[in-house]
Amino acid sequence: MPSVLAVSVAAALLAPLSSQSSEPAPLKSIGMSVADLGNPYFVQLVESATSKAEELAGAPVTMLIRSDAYDWQRQISQINDFIEQKVDLIVLTAADEYKVGAVVAKAQRAGIKVIAVDVNAHGADATITTDNVQAGVVACEKLAEKIGYKGNFVIINGVLVSSVIERVAGCKSALNKYPNITLLSDRMNGTGSVEGGMEAMTYLMEEYDHIDAVFTINDPTAFGALRAAQQANRNEFVMASVDGAPFAVDIIQKDDNPWIATAVQRPIPMAEKAIEIGMDLLKGKDVAQRFILIPSVLVEKHH
Repeated sequence: MPSVLAVSVAAALLAPLSSQSSEPAPLKSIGMSVADLGNPYFVQLVESATSKAEELAGAPVTMLIRSDAYDWQRQISQINDFIEQKVDLIVLTAADEYKVGAVVAKAQRAGIKVIAVDVNAHGADATITTDNVQAGVVACEKLAEKIGYKGNFVIINGVLVSSVIERVAGCKSALNKYPNITLLSDRMNGTGSVEGGMEAMTYLMEEYDHIDAVFTINDPTAFGALRAAQQANRNEFVMASVDGAPFAVDIIQKDDNPWIATAVQRPIPMAEKAIEIGMDLLKGKDVAQRFILIPSVLVEKHH
């Protein structure tokens, strides 16, 4: 019965434009630029965004997925490409919070909504990140509890970006409650890497003959610190970190090491929220909350 179909299509074409405001916005394509598609965290971010977009659009959505390898110039050219392709929505983890500002504004002038995830992006329509302060608090609260709220504490810091600064601030605010915990060091830059973690921990172990607790700003730093400690035969301390990488969770579940916990970032609710807000903005809805923090969850050793 092809005639009925033809009539319904014609009716839809003749329908007054005003009735479309209640219809879902035409979300047909999304451009996503994330840091590293070799990292399971970003893969999860992309997959969750894709399935949420199709669910909300009620139809297939074209996804243009790019990785900028932490290179802001590459990211800018990717966003320019998204603008040329006339995507409806751009979701990005900014390679540089401020350097992407101009191209974000350019996308918005072209009528594209821009949502920042994981890292702030200057001028974005909305931002959804991990609550990094809370992540630092829960990790260091757990360490404090494990050492009986007394002893020598070290923080292996990292590159001074907002997420790292916030994790350290959260950790310190947890420790401030306990006068019998001494913070020996919080300035060592472990560069967020395994090698950097090894170097920082090696230095700290030479400097201090007894350390009760170690907080590192991410899992690779912790892994490096753990290696250095094992090489030096030091295991008098407990250690916690932030990220929740699968390799970290595996090590934490084993009993033969001092790594007791990691505060896990949750890319799935982050991505879903990004698409929901993007969709609301495309529909012209008033979005009251433009800055959303997703709390982390502490994963710890099972005893």
